[in-house]
Amino acid sequence: MKKLVVGNWKMNGSLAANAAFLSGMGEVAGVDVALCVPYPYLAQLQKTSCSFGLGAQDVSEYAAGAYTGEVSAAMLGEFDCRYTIVGHSERRALFGDDDQVVARKAKASLSAGIVPIVCVGETLAERDAGAVHAVISRQLSAVHAVLGSGLLGAVVLAYEPVWAIGTGRSASASEVEEVHGGIRAWLAAQGVDAEGVRVLYGGSVKPENAAELFSMPSVDGGLIGGASLVVGDFMAICRAAAGV
Repeated sequence: MKKLVVGNWKMNGSLAANAAFLSGMGEVAGVDVALCVPYPYLAQLQKTSCSFGLGAQDVSEYAAGAYTGEVSAAMLGEFDCRYTIVGHSERRALFGDDDQVVARKAKASLSAGIVPIVCVGETLAERDAGAVHAVISRQLSAVHAVLGSGLLGAVVLAYEPVWAIGTGRSASASEVEEVHGGIRAWLAAQGVDAEGVRVLYGGSVKPENAAELFSMPSVDGGLIGGASLVVGDFMAICRAAAGV
């Protein structure tokens, strides 16, 4: 299974900046690449000839109706979206997406044939309290309760320790491997093919640390924030994932 590198632009970009970024992208064999961009730029990226998967940074849990400001999975599908990010720590902390909302958003994505990238991870206080696996198990259990073991095997998971997002501080490779191993053990206990689920790491991944992180046996790629806004850095991370 190829590694997957997903760029999360967050609330950044412009038509001109996006065009410049895309002109600097090259093809990297041996790795799957995706870009999750703000909704207004989906049409622009849909038209590019670059061979990456297109994704959104969120999705509504609702299929249609009187939900002002929401964007449904079916709408995203019309722009050839292959991925949606659900449960990012910023959505959880700033916009009130709790475990149950995240689970329903994941289900909505799958119902439209879009792969949800389900984010899980602990705060620094939770890590210091020794609650890492308890927190992640709680987050995953909510998704499992809605999807069941069969559909849970169709998602991508992203471990993103909240304390390492946008701080410049990354978890060590050994810390990441230990958590990813715990995630796979949890999946296996639910009857899911744990080795068939991609588990990405997200949290201040940079060209300087990408190769070491991606060398860990249980790390299947990365969810890249700030470094995905600089095309040279993003391509270097993609090459690291491909082992070149």
